[in-house]
Amino acid sequence: MADDSIAVVDLDRCQPDRCSYECKNYCPPNRTGKEGITLRGEETDEGQPEQIHISEEICLGETCGICVEKCPFDAIEIINLPKELQDEPAHRYGENAFSLYGLPAPQDGQVTGILGPNGIGKTTAVRILAGELEPNLGRHDDEPGWDEVLEAYRGTELQDYIADVRDGDVTIARKPQYVDQIPNSFDGNTRELLERTDERGALESLVERLSIGPVMDQSIDDLSGGELQRVALAATLARDTDFYFLDEITPYLDIGQRVTAARLIRELAEEEDKSMLVIEHDLAILDLLADTLHVAYGEPGAYGVITSPKSVRNGINEYLAGYLENENMRIRPNPIEFEEHAPRTASHADTLVEYPDLTKSYGDGEFSLDIEGGEIRENEVLGIVGPNGIGKSTFAKLLTGNLEPDTGDADLDLEIAYKPQYVTIDQPMRVDAFLSSITDQFGSSYWNTEIAQPLQLERIMEQNLSDLSGGERQRVAIAACLSDSADLYLLDEPSAHLDVEQRVQATSAIRRYAEQQDATVLVIDHDIYMMDLLADRLMVFDGEPAVHGRAGQPQPMRDGMNEFLANLEVTFRRDERTSRPRINKPESQLDRQQKSEGEYYYAP
Repeated sequence: MADDSIAVVDLDRCQPDRCSYECKNYCPPNRTGKEGITLRGEETDEGQPEQIHISEEICLGETCGICVEKCPFDAIEIINLPKELQDEPAHRYGENAFSLYGLPAPQDGQVTGILGPNGIGKTTAVRILAGELEPNLGRHDDEPGWDEVLEAYRGTELQDYIADVRDGDVTIARKPQYVDQIPNSFDGNTRELLERTDERGALESLVERLSIGPVMDQSIDDLSGGELQRVALAATLARDTDFYFLDEITPYLDIGQRVTAARLIRELAEEEDKSMLVIEHDLAILDLLADTLHVAYGEPGAYGVITSPKSVRNGINEYLAGYLENENMRIRPNPIEFEEHAPRTASHADTLVEYPDLTKSYGDGEFSLDIEGGEIRENEVLGIVGPNGIGKSTFAKLLTGNLEPDTGDADLDLEIAYKPQYVTIDQPMRVDAFLSSITDQFGSSYWNTEIAQPLQLERIMEQNLSDLSGGERQRVAIAACLSDSADLYLLDEPSAHLDVEQRVQATSAIRRYAEQQDATVLVIDHDIYMMDLLADRLMVFDGEPAVHGRAGQPQPMRDGMNEFLANLEVTFRRDERTSRPRINKPESQLDRQQKSEGEYYYAP
C-alpha cells in the first residue's frame, strides 16, 4: 500500500461467524498467493471464528477496495490519507486501528477550543496531554519513550508542555462528556460531591452563578440533565490544577446558562492564568469562549487530524465553508450557508390549526404554565425557545395528548409525530427493523437520500437499539419522527448529543423534509445556529424557571429573537463573511449599541 494509505478494521463490526470471509477470498493479492488479508490467530469469543487482519504493506489501497465492497458488515475501510498530511501520527492504537495526527496546543491563560466530529481522536489527544497515554508516534510495534517523543516535538508549540508531561508536572481536572453517567459513579448528594472538589475556595461563587443552590441537598440520582451539567462544571472549575479539560459544556443547558458557563471558564483562564481545553459543538458559544481554535477532521473511527491553531473566527468560518485554507484541505463537499438578510419573513400560509389559551400546573402549585392561544400555519417550521424549566416540553406534551391541560382544550384533532426531549429507545430489536416498522418508505431512494444519509444511519442499521450511544439514539429518533406519516412533526431538542457535523446535517434534513413534503414542523431547541437555519417563526417562553412559565403567540423571527435575547441580555451580530450569528462580547461597543436600539438578534 502507498505510504499515504491506511487500512482500518472495526473489530466491533467484524462478524466472521456471520460471513464466509468474502474479504479474504476476493482479495486480489490473496488470490495470487500473497497474504494481504489473514486471520488474527485468535477467536473473538469462545467457539467463534477468527477476525481478520489486513497487511498494509501488501494491500493495494483505496484504488482496489474490493474487501470494502465485499464485507457485509461495513467493517473495513481503506483510506487514502490527504497528500497534504506529511507528519507521522502522534499515536496509533495498532495495525488496522485508529490513528491520530496532530495535537492541540494548550496555552497558559487561554481557552483553546477544538471543533470537529465525534470519534475523531479528541479523547486520545486529551489522554496524551494529561500524561495518561504515551504517544507512540505511529510505532505501535516499537513504541518510543517520552524522550523520543519530546525530541519529535522539539521546536514546536508543544515542546515545553510535552516536557512537563514527561516529568509528571501536569495536573488535570476533567469534565466528562456524558454527565448523565455521574450517578453511576457517585452515591450521595450534590453538596457532598462539590465540597470534596473545592480546592480554590471558589465553590460558593460557582454555586450561586450556576444556580445550583436549590439542589445542593438533593441526591445526585434525582438531578435532571441540566442540573447534572452545572454540577459537573462547578466540580471541575472548583479544582486547582494546571490543565482543565471540558468535554461539551452545553448539553441540557439553555442559552443563558451556556453564556454563564462560558464566562466562568474565560474568567478562570484570564484571572488565574489557567490552561483550558474545551470541546464544544455549539458554535455560538465556542465563538464567545475560545482564544484559539483547532479544527479536527478525518474519518471517525479510522483516523483524525487536529490542525494547527487558528483564530476562532477563521477556524469556524473555514469549518462552515468546508475548506481549510492553510491545510489546503476540503472537509465537506458543500458549504453551510446562512441567509444574508435573515431572519426570513414570516409565513402567511393557511392555518393548519388553532389552539386556545391553555394552563397547566404541577403538584401543589409548584409550577404553573400559561399559554396564550395562537395558530400553527401549514408548511412552516415553528421554533420554540426559552429557558430550561419554563414549560416548553410541557407544551409539547399538551399538544401530543401526553398531558391534559387544567383549562382549555388541547385536542388538535391532528396526527402528530413526536420526538421527546429524552430519548429512551430500549426495544429489543435492530435499528433497521425498528425504522422499517414505522414507514413503508424505508429503503426507498428518497428515504435513503433525504433521511438515512444526512442522519448517518447506514453504519448503525444492524445494531441493536439498546446498544446505541446517546448521539446514535438521537439520530434514530429524528429519523423515526420524520419517517412517520403525520399532520404535524414535533421535535424536542433534536441537537442534543450530536456533534457539529451531525447537528448541521440533522438541521438540513429537517428543513428539507419540511420544504419537500409541505410538512409543518415544531422544533424546541437551545442551539441558536439550528434555530436560525430552521425556523420561519418563533414562539417565546419566559417567566421564572421551575415556578411559572408563560408562552406568547408565535411571531415573526426577528421579533421573537429580540424578545428572547432581551430577556437574557445577550446580543448577536452577523459575521461579515458568512452571515452566521455571533454573540457579542458583553459590554462591547456593539453590545451596548444594539441594546440601546433594541436589536438583540443582529444589527440590520
